[in-house]
Amino acid sequence: MQDTQDHSSATPANAVAAASALAEALGYSFRDPLLLQAALIHTSYVNERPGRGLESNERLEFLGDAVLGVVVAHRLYELRPESAEGELTVLRAWLVRQSTLARWARQMSVGPHLLLGRGESRGGGRDRPAILARGFEALVGSIYLDGGLDAAREVLLPFIDQDMQVGFSPQRVVDAKSRLQHVTQARFESTPVYNVVDHTGPGHAPLFVVEVKAGPEILARGTGHSKRAAQQAAAHAALQQLNVAEGYEEPRDDADEDEDEDED
Repeated sequence: MQDTQDHSSATPANAVAAASALAEALGYSFRDPLLLQAALIHTSYVNERPGRGLESNERLEFLGDAVLGVVVAHRLYELRPESAEGELTVLRAWLVRQSTLARWARQMSVGPHLLLGRGESRGGGRDRPAILARGFEALVGSIYLDGGLDAAREVLLPFIDQDMQVGFSPQRVVDAKSRLQHVTQARFESTPVYNVVDHTGPGHAPLFVVEVKAGPEILARGTGHSKRAAQQAAAHAALQQLNVAEGYEEPRDDADEDEDEDED
C-alpha cells in the first residue's frame, strides 16, 4: 500500500477517512474510529497546533507497549516450551525492539498515515524508526481499548509468528541492552537496573545520563538524547567492563533515537 499524500496538514475530522486503508491493512474494524485516529497523532503535530485540545498518541503508545509485551510473552511461552526464562527474555527483547516494530509498521504502511508536524514530515519522519515504532505501539493500544486483548492478539500474532519462523539465535539480538540482560542473567542470575541520574538541555534537544547496575560489581553510565539512547550507551559501557565485545551492535545516538521512550 502506497500513500504519497502529506497528512501533516490534515485535521482530526478528515484523518479518520484518510486512515481507513490502514485499518484494512491491520485486518481490524474499529468500533470507534476515533481511537484509530488518536493513535496516529504525533507530538510534533500537536505542538504546531496549540490551543486546539489535541492529544498526541503518547498515552496510547504507553498502553500499547504493555499490551505488546503481554502478547509477545504469552506467544513465546506457547511456542518455546523448551526455553528457559533467560532465553525467553532475550527473545521478547528481540521481538519488541525498535527496529522490529518499525519494520512491522512499514509492512502496514503506517508512515503515510501519521499526523506529523510539517517540519517532522519534511525531515523524513514518516520513515524514522523511532516514530514508526511508537506509532505501531499506539495502534496496538488503540486496538486494545477498542476490542480488548483478544483483538490485539489477533492482529499481532501474524507479525510475531513470521519473525519466529525465521529462526533465532542470541546473535540476532543486536542491541546492547538485550545483550547485557542475557549476560547478567547467565553470570549473576539477575537483571540490569537502569536509573536516570541527570537530565539537562532544552525540550527539543534534551540530554539524559543513565546509570546501570549489572551484577554485584558492575556500575556504568551512558549519555544520550533520549532515555533509550542513554540506556543503550550505559549497557554498552557495562558490557565493556564485563569484557563482552561480540553478539551486539554498538549503540548510536542519532535522530532515530530522539523520540524514543524509556524502557525497563
